[in-house]
Amino acid sequence: MKVQNEYKAVRIPEQLLGKPFGDEGLAAVFEEIRAAKPFNRAEIARRVCKRLDWKSPGNKYQFMSARVGLLRLHRAGLIKLPPPIRRNGNGRNLRPSTVSIPAIHSTNLPVQKLRGLTLQRVKTAQQSAVYNALIDRYHYLGYSPMAGAQVRYLFKWEQGLLGAIGFGASAWKIAPRDLYIGWKPLVREKNLHLIVNNARFLILPGVHSANLASKILAMCTKRIPDDFLNQYGYNPVLLETFVERDRFRGGCYRAANWQCVGQTQGRGKKHKYKTPGIAVKDIWLYPLRRDFRRALMSEGC
Repeated sequence: MKVQNEYKAVRIPEQLLGKPFGDEGLAAVFEEIRAAKPFNRAEIARRVCKRLDWKSPGNKYQFMSARVGLLRLHRAGLIKLPPPIRRNGNGRNLRPSTVSIPAIHSTNLPVQKLRGLTLQRVKTAQQSAVYNALIDRYHYLGYSPMAGAQVRYLFKWEQGLLGAIGFGASAWKIAPRDLYIGWKPLVREKNLHLIVNNARFLILPGVHSANLASKILAMCTKRIPDDFLNQYGYNPVLLETFVERDRFRGGCYRAANWQCVGQTQGRGKKHKYKTPGIAVKDIWLYPLRRDFRRALMSEGC
């Protein structure tokens, strides 16, 4: 089934949420939008999830990820969603000025002298609001919702917040990474969920603590496998991140034993939504277990 001609000017993604999409997927979304009762975004996401069998590797419906995916289609002009019921859940309507952020204390202490250094998983609505506001206010890329399986953390010490870090869905297709793994396209499609992307990393202004960034990365690598297993029912085996080479050197990743395997081509994170002119980034990887290649190359996953 082909979609209406009015939508042909915009390229329909071949993949969405790691699953085949294309014309047939878009046609199914149209049908579920028309059939949704009540007519709201949450109900549409529930219907589309079940219609297209959008499930996580842990066999749970990806309702929240579906809402992000549908929002992308909406913003691309491929579908038209009803207005959001609450004006604070899609990134553009985030109002960080209305979120109460705990006091931020400057420090020059090295990481070994930061007493009570902890990594706190973002679970509650209040923690999520603080995380989103911090990223929106202080990170140079700002806040945008992450699709797919994800974990976010706030890190702090006994005198207060130090920053925030978030991990979400990996990039769909990155040549240096895929060459490093030795992936074939069909195997990549099956096992892509086993890679997790460090999408945001923020150390707050005024915090100048030697080795703090590499320490937080090390703490995350220990936490992420269990947090993903508890939340989504599987263990990721590889972490990735992308560092703008004209802005940062990636020293904290190097210090935390990540490996730089190449550079992007300046076309954006998602291969299917290529945007020329985006900054070239270094690609850094960190294996979470020694046999990560075996897991990623397995055709039985």
